[in-house]
Amino acid sequence: MQMLNVSELQEIDKFRNLQLILRDRWKTIELFDHSDADILVIPSLSIDQRELNKVEGCEHYEERLLFSLIRLQNPRTRLIYVTSMPLHPSIIDYYLQLLPGIPFSHARNRLLLLSTYDSSKKPLSQKILERPRLLERIRQALRLEKSFMTCYNSSHWEGELSVKLGVPLYAAAPDLTIWGSKGGSRQIFAESDVPHPDGSSSIWNENDLAKAAAELWERQPTLQRMVVKLNEGISGEGNALLDLKPMASVAPPNGSFAQRVAAIHEGFLNLRFQAKQETWENFSQRICELGAIVEAFVFGEIKRSPSVQGRITPNGDVEILSTHDQILGGPDGQIYLGCRFPADEAYRLQLQQLGLKIGRNLAKKGALERYGVDFIAVDTGNNQWDIQAIEINLRKGGTTHPFMALKLLTNGRYDLSTGLFYSQQGRAKYYIATDNLQKERYQGLLPNDFMDIIAHHKLHFDTGTETGTVFHLMGCLSQFGKLGLTSIGDSPQHAEEIYNKVVKVLDQETNSSSKDFSSLTDNSIPIGWDGYSC
Repeated sequence: MQMLNVSELQEIDKFRNLQLILRDRWKTIELFDHSDADILVIPSLSIDQRELNKVEGCEHYEERLLFSLIRLQNPRTRLIYVTSMPLHPSIIDYYLQLLPGIPFSHARNRLLLLSTYDSSKKPLSQKILERPRLLERIRQALRLEKSFMTCYNSSHWEGELSVKLGVPLYAAAPDLTIWGSKGGSRQIFAESDVPHPDGSSSIWNENDLAKAAAELWERQPTLQRMVVKLNEGISGEGNALLDLKPMASVAPPNGSFAQRVAAIHEGFLNLRFQAKQETWENFSQRICELGAIVEAFVFGEIKRSPSVQGRITPNGDVEILSTHDQILGGPDGQIYLGCRFPADEAYRLQLQQLGLKIGRNLAKKGALERYGVDFIAVDTGNNQWDIQAIEINLRKGGTTHPFMALKLLTNGRYDLSTGLFYSQQGRAKYYIATDNLQKERYQGLLPNDFMDIIAHHKLHFDTGTETGTVFHLMGCLSQFGKLGLTSIGDSPQHAEEIYNKVVKVLDQETNSSSKDFSSLTDNSIPIGWDGYSC
């Protein structure tokens, strides 16, 4: 382990002392999230940028934390939101107009939008640190005694930013993010006595990975597939599938360990990657840089991918926030596409209990704020499910913004006894959400075009009925034809009907053979519209 120098140790002490301020403030505030505070939102995706770039449209994912603007419904809250590039004004207006009971102008006056005007492939937090004048402007805008900083994930960039601003970071300390890696997750599962697939700890080179895979194969001779995962990945894009069936002839059951290792080395050249255009040459280099694990592929005729979300408060309490059934896709169903809330009633309470065990372990290690745990659930008959933990996300993930949008818009509550969410009117709420409604025909839609469509067809969220759709990633539409949305209903079927209506309307509006521009205002039709193509 590399020894830290005196300067680095001093920085760590400063960071820890700032986080202690959060613990003191928490004790004096009944509802921390709704306090009289200045909230600094840094939606920096501070993960390995080469892995992040496997996600199409990732440059717009800083928009996923825009649900934070709903916190301006508290008339005493002020919020600073920083992005790499400026956000389109209509996107900001869209979120502010969702606020129930708050004049638009009042909320807008308490919101400060700042940008680095830098679209380079670097984490946003790094860009901010490289701009001393921007850093000073942020510091001057904050009431330091009432401020805290929130982010997508915590890295050394966010730690340094917290110290330089003198603002506590409400997230896990950067040195604890190892527990959100694939190898760290497996260690937490083992310590917490949570079921998880057989596999390896973190490995840092191809040879050791092949040996670990061979050992797993010897422990489970009938195993047909393994999953190879980079320690740091997003939405399943860092995963690959190793098919053992073609190796049976060169590594028979009675063969030697060396034969198995050699066969697996050969098999690495034919891995099925979940990310588009990934190659073994690139993937193997990432193993040396990020580390990787190998684990048994979980088989099952009826198989689902549920998850549980929790929060560790500054005073160390662990709260369960939600459960979901994830919607997965990709070559082998390992890419995160969206989710349904809540998870199936057959196992949602069991997910809560497993989530609490994991959260308490993380809390003992000093982790803070949100965490999520992904599972594989296999139907074993008679409404019984075998549940295996797969990984921990020690950050805000794809299930964070849908649930927080629901909670902030309805001011409702999550009921641990049922695993359901109830609005203030006592109605159970359900939703289906995605970051990946993507079609080539949607390309070219500008934010204003999209706003016209949702207004004309009344697709937006209705605060009266507390149903409808909340949109995000609207900046992705024009270039990538990609959109995020959360469709909220009074039953699972109702939520799906609302979602399907959105898709149907967008498909109709982008059908060039039957396009009707009557819903568009004159000043929203750009020059050259006749050249629009789908």
